[in-house]
Amino acid sequence: MGICNNRTVIITGAGGGLGKAYAEALASEGANVVVNDIRLDAAQAVVDAITAQGGKALANSGDITDMAGAQSIVDAALAAFGEVHAVVNNAGIVRDRMFLKMSAQDWDDVIRVHLRGHFCLANILANRWRDLHKDGVTVGGRIINTSSGAGLQGSVGQTNYAAAKGGVATMTLVQAAELRRYGITANALAPAARTGMTEEVFADMMKKPDGESFDFFDPANVAPIVVWLCSELSAECTGKVFESQGGQLSIASGWKTGPIKDKKARWEPAELTDVVRELIETSPQAQKVYGT
Repeated sequence: MGICNNRTVIITGAGGGLGKAYAEALASEGANVVVNDIRLDAAQAVVDAITAQGGKALANSGDITDMAGAQSIVDAALAAFGEVHAVVNNAGIVRDRMFLKMSAQDWDDVIRVHLRGHFCLANILANRWRDLHKDGVTVGGRIINTSSGAGLQGSVGQTNYAAAKGGVATMTLVQAAELRRYGITANALAPAARTGMTEEVFADMMKKPDGESFDFFDPANVAPIVVWLCSELSAECTGKVFESQGGQLSIASGWKTGPIKDKKARWEPAELTDVVRELIETSPQAQKVYGT
């Protein structure tokens, strides 16, 4: 008996990397897993590995950026397992460019996969869970989104990715506030691990160590918090952004209103130089943008 026994979880981008690690960990804790990936062969390979260990899983290549495609994923999960209890929005892409060299297509592709891709499945499932709640059926719905350190602090060469991931973090806060009344939680992750998206930029830093030393950037290190968030044990946890890497786990501290200078009247533009300087000096300093 695992902590996700008989719960069904849809995981996007689960044909490799973090998504694959999540799928395997959830299956080992008793979950029925829908392995969604644009690469159906990769998704099926994950399913085969899970079923070989006695787990229950279904491969799916539905389009997460399209409402009809997202509905087809949910329908397949319902047909196979009867109900869906959680969605892990993990799929993503990068189109890294410096801001001045970024094309509109680079922008649109990343925003579509990350932000729209996070919206479609969660919207369909949240509506289902709300309707069931109104009928007296408590599902214990869980939305687990994927943000990033780039979205929380910014990252040079990744304006599109950082904007999308920052949007995911804020969307999570709103989902949590709006959906709590229906027994639905929404949380996000900002994971650091070795995946297909890190191969070019962080390949040397995140490479697997030699010997028996702890593999800090193994995607499996992030999986435990995902499993817990998908379970009924996390019912009181919502609206949080977890940072996870290696054996480290923390909750990110979000935007807060800083010190206030109040004139009790309208400011003159010319007098704001000293005011802004003082506000900067007395306000908590943000973490540095990655790459600076």
